[in-house]
Amino acid sequence: MILLHARVPLDPDGRDDALDAIADLAEASRAEDGVIDYRATTEVGDGDVVHFVEQYEDEAALGSHTETDHYQSFAAALPEFLAGRPEITRFDVESASELDL
Repeated sequence: MILLHARVPLDPDGRDDALDAIADLAEASRAEDGVIDYRATTEVGDGDVVHFVEQYEDEAALGSHTETDHYQSFAAALPEFLAGRPEITRFDVESASELDL
């Protein structure tokens, strides 16, 4: 499994448009084959920061995602939404299990 975490700072002036585009991207991405989960949330302490948590079955699923129309459209629009440089971390996961708290 591949997990991506991205921290994306949004320009407050375009925040509403950015969140609409992010919501559309996340919904379409969750419907893709090979996508285990795809979430985007705002940061509690700073509503102008969005965190993406993306889970893919494998490299092929991640590659397919980046070729979709919805991803390409979002990637083209992203620079106008940004207030800084996104931070993206990739994790290659051998196994995962749910924890009981």
